[in-house]
Amino acid sequence: MKRTWKVTLAAILTLIGGIVGIIYGAFALLGTGVVAELTGLGWLTGIGGGLLALGILALIGAILMFKRKVWGYCLFAAICAMFPIIPLGVVAIIFVVMGKKEFA
Repeated sequence: MKRTWKVTLAAILTLIGGIVGIIYGAFALLGTGVVAELTGLGWLTGIGGGLLALGILALIGAILMFKRKVWGYCLFAAICAMFPIIPLGVVAIIFVVMGKKEFA
């Protein structure tokens, strides 16, 4: 199957979304840890942990997208990339669906 730019662009967008998710998650964990200690808002730490986990899953999916393997997980990774930056994730989802035929 011929490789097109659609899946490659989706992989790049998912990679960016994953990196941003990891950065946001790390800052949220560090920042809310201090705030939670002072104010008793411990549930905010869960948001940082969630973003960090979604960022890691998106990063793994972006690597699989470059290799054109496991379409279902790649779609899931594009959905995970939507949480830190919504428009970027939506475009990644669209391009992963459009390039489904390229996956083994």
